[in-house]
Amino acid sequence: YKKAPLYRQLLAMLYDSLLILAILFIAMGILIAFNSGEAINQTNSPFYQIYLLMIIFFFYGWFWHKSGQTLGMKVWKVKIIHESGYLPSWIHCYTRLAFALVSIAVFGLGYWWTLFFGYTWHDKISSTLILDLRPERNKEG
Repeated sequence: YKKAPLYRQLLAMLYDSLLILAILFIAMGILIAFNSGEAINQTNSPFYQIYLLMIIFFFYGWFWHKSGQTLGMKVWKVKIIHESGYLPSWIHCYTRLAFALVSIAVFGLGYWWTLFFGYTWHDKISSTLILDLRPERNKEG
C-alpha cells in the first residue's frame, strides 16, 4: 500500500469529529444527569475537561489499537499502522493523538508538513504511517 494523501486523512478526521461530537454530547448528558440536572460549571473543575479528553483519547486509542481504523478512516479507506507493519500499541496511539492535537494547535502546521516532507509531525514522533487502502488502478492499456 502507499501512504494516504492528506485530503483523505482530513476527510476521515471530519467524519470522526462528527461521531465524537455525538459521543461527547451523550457523555455530557450523563454528567448532567449525575449533577441533578444542573449544568456543569467548567471553570471550577478540571474534572470536566479531563473526562472529555479521556473519552476522545479512548475513542481514537481503541479504534487505532484494535483495527487501525476509526469509522471515518474505514469510509475513506485509510489505515494507521506502526512502522513495523503491525497495528500501533496503546502508547503509540496516545503519543500520536497527543501530538496530533499539537499539530492542530499550531494552525495545522503539523498536518501541512506532509505536503512537503511526506509525513505529519505526529506520525513521525509516534512511528506510525497512514496507508491508502484503495486498490491501485491498472495503468495498462
